[in-house]
Amino acid sequence: MNNQANQADAARDNLVERELNELRQQYEQLRDRKVRTEQDVANLTEQLESLKRQAEAEYGTSDMEELQALLEQKRRQNEEMVAGYREHITTIQADLAKVENGVEGE
Repeated sequence: MNNQANQADAARDNLVERELNELRQQYEQLRDRKVRTEQDVANLTEQLESLKRQAEAEYGTSDMEELQALLEQKRRQNEEMVAGYREHITTIQADLAKVENGVEGE
């Protein structure tokens, strides 16, 4: 009976030791993951700060709402320029057609 008890105790000890080893591995993986995540956060924070500085230098602000308003303003300006260019091209085409029709009519 003592032998059976020793075997049962040894089996329990082995299970506990195996689980402890698995938990250690999990802990090491989580620790490594935490370190990588902290490094990622630090890198992303630096990138964000760099982009804010760049936006301040180029646009005078790094505020998202102000940048969005500037972008909308630039889009409207581009649309107006394209419309003006389209009108200019249409005028040139009409003038060219008049000249061609005048030459053909002679």
